[in-house]
Amino acid sequence: MTEGPSTQPEPDGTSATDRGADSGGRRTAYGRAGEPLNRHSPFYIGFVGAAGVIAALGLWHLVGRLSSTLTILVVSIFLTLSLNPIVEWLMARRLRRPQAVAVVFAGLLVVGGLIGWLVLPPAIQEGSALLQNAPGYVDRILSLEWVQRLDKNYSIVAKLQHEINARLTDGSFVGRVFGGVLGAGMALAGALFQGFTVLVLTLFFLAALPRVKRAAYATVPLSRRPRVVWLSEEIMRRVGAYAIGQAAVATVNGILSFVMMSIVDIPYAAVLAVLVGLLGLIPMVGATIGAVLVAAVAFFDEPHKAVIAAIYYLVYQQLENYVVSPRIMARTVSVPGAVTVIAAMAGGTLLGVLGALLAVPVAAGLLLLYEEVLLPRQRSA
Repeated sequence: MTEGPSTQPEPDGTSATDRGADSGGRRTAYGRAGEPLNRHSPFYIGFVGAAGVIAALGLWHLVGRLSSTLTILVVSIFLTLSLNPIVEWLMARRLRRPQAVAVVFAGLLVVGGLIGWLVLPPAIQEGSALLQNAPGYVDRILSLEWVQRLDKNYSIVAKLQHEINARLTDGSFVGRVFGGVLGAGMALAGALFQGFTVLVLTLFFLAALPRVKRAAYATVPLSRRPRVVWLSEEIMRRVGAYAIGQAAVATVNGILSFVMMSIVDIPYAAVLAVLVGLLGLIPMVGATIGAVLVAAVAFFDEPHKAVIAAIYYLVYQQLENYVVSPRIMARTVSVPGAVTVIAAMAGGTLLGVLGALLAVPVAAGLLLLYEEVLLPRQRSA
């Protein structure tokens, strides 16, 4: 026979029933449990909402403080996925992964050294020449007819000389200039350190990529794991294909620019072609920056050469932006040409150069999820 709840008094004179039970009928040792919180109470809703706002602001502030670190991490992951197809191609030629990664990084160092050897000495030499010839350029500008006419009517040269002398004798201005030069040097040192950090992280990520992927896939339920693995591998393949395609577009731009500059006889054709190719890695805007650079150099040599270069780049950029690049991206990352253009413009507007670089692979991944996840669900609904 089962006995009911005990009502015998405890040593302190109270029964277990007096000591209370929780809301589910279970006895408690510390008195009767109170009523549960009313989650519809305005005070409860306001407190939880305020806590959520504070947490969101704190998270936003934390992300802002870590923006440079997150940028380095994103660039490193992007480079890892970009170089991984080359590593896997070498592994298919019977190289182990550490050896393939070493070969890829050795190739990067060789290419970087060749570019530096090709660009830096002429840049330093011509920079010195530019400083030495700067007075001659100023005299050439001042001898122009429209400049002389403005100077005659408004005394522009005298006013400029007065302002320059006043600035040079102003101690605070000299201090700001020195501070600006020091800040620029520190910024350059920081950029070099960040570049070295990106290379080191890329090396680590490339070497450990299979282990990282296995660890990430292990967190997915076993029933959905094959599907998630296939989608993830396809997205990573598209990112690598996009990087290879963009490198191909930039290479074509650099080669054709060198041919054009050699025909027109624009000075420093090799150096400018390398710079144009590197800038061409930036979608949409990189080729424009390279074109402006080439036209400026050509203008200081002979103005009519700048006109020829401007016409060439005006035609070439239309072909690259709306014909060459969309076709290459459609074959490598399976993204329509219109989506490529819109994604690059939107990414550049939101996040600048980094956004322009990541826009197309992100669009490729979203398009894959749309085709393989969203549409099948809508058909089966």
